[in-house]
Amino acid sequence: MSAPKQVTSSYLRTCRGAAETSSRNLVERLPPEILIKILSYLDASALFSVSHVNKLLCQLANDNALWNKIYIAKYGKNKKSQELQDRVAGGYWKWLLFRTVAARDMNKWNRHLGLVSRHTGLPSHTERVLRNLHVTWELTLSDKSGHEGTLELSRSEFCETAAFLCWSGGGRLPNYHQIPTFQLHGVRRIALSCPGLKNPGWRSLMAELEVQTLTKSAQVIGRDRLVEMKLLQPGIIIGTWRDQCSVAFIAFTLHFHRLVERSIQGSSSCPYVEPLVKTPFDDIDPQYGLHGYQLHIVLHNTECKLMSGSFAQLFCRRTQICDGLIQLTAISRTNLSQHTPLSGSVTLPWRCEALQGAVENCCIMSLTLLDEFRKPFWCVSSPVSMQPEETPVSYDYDGEHFLIHYLDSDGQYS
Repeated sequence: MSAPKQVTSSYLRTCRGAAETSSRNLVERLPPEILIKILSYLDASALFSVSHVNKLLCQLANDNALWNKIYIAKYGKNKKSQELQDRVAGGYWKWLLFRTVAARDMNKWNRHLGLVSRHTGLPSHTERVLRNLHVTWELTLSDKSGHEGTLELSRSEFCETAAFLCWSGGGRLPNYHQIPTFQLHGVRRIALSCPGLKNPGWRSLMAELEVQTLTKSAQVIGRDRLVEMKLLQPGIIIGTWRDQCSVAFIAFTLHFHRLVERSIQGSSSCPYVEPLVKTPFDDIDPQYGLHGYQLHIVLHNTECKLMSGSFAQLFCRRTQICDGLIQLTAISRTNLSQHTPLSGSVTLPWRCEALQGAVENCCIMSLTLLDEFRKPFWCVSSPVSMQPEETPVSYDYDGEHFLIHYLDSDGQYS
């Protein structure tokens, strides 16, 4: 009795396959004029979805006349659009529609970036604006043969003045020594209803790194029984499995200063360039040095805020300016009454698929230094390690004393 069952099953599969082929051939046999007429009844979301069905529909669904009709229905006619209507390249009106939608959304949310926090000197609604503009981030890895692969963001966390982005394993990440370069792009997506498809968007280059070059100076900031965290450069860590070369996760910490602009206003090959703003002249006692600076510092991890504090009226005498560096003291190392106690243990949690852990004496430091005009002067967000420090006996504190030391090309903090 088994033979007839096999024949029947084969027959059903053949019939089903023939029906699907027949259906596809029926659509492809329709005259282009008929297909264009059918497509003319679709909205932008449906037309974008149809363009992913096959090569023929992709070509027809990018027809300028269809997208010009949608553009005019949404934004009306103007003299320029009428002049361009018949002499633009294919796909122009589709591109213009999405660009116009993006620009209008940006103008709407730009007003929210003007609301500045008096504590941090940064826009108060950075996270809200990023979410409402449908901004995400992608990591593009290249191997030694030049092949590229783009990874979707695994998770993101937002703190008071910084964002934490993580891409984790699941077999998607190659061995540590097989990654010559990677790029971080911000991606702005247009809000369309296209289930199962990536919405159209634009990429903005935010970082491009030569991994093997950075590996030589990479700093191990901590480890637990499963992973070792390597700081490639400030703000970028790679977690590798202990005693292996395979990568568990790659993470970035991004400071909120100009984060919206950096995420969406660059191009796929060039990062956003911050405009140069001439600092107002200050002639108040030039012999006194620099004064009126303000520091806001947050210690946090991927789950919670550990400490937050602001220090106003910081100053630097002329004699303390050396080799382009200025010395500002917010907390005296010897005055223990100015030190901040932290309750509980300081850890940096990590997560990779079903595995998770926490590296002790590590956290993320987000630092914002404002100048006397309350404009961001130096902004930092990076994982850091906390090193035990020998201090004189204190009757005010019962626990251990730790020191954070941070250094980059613009300055240092300790």
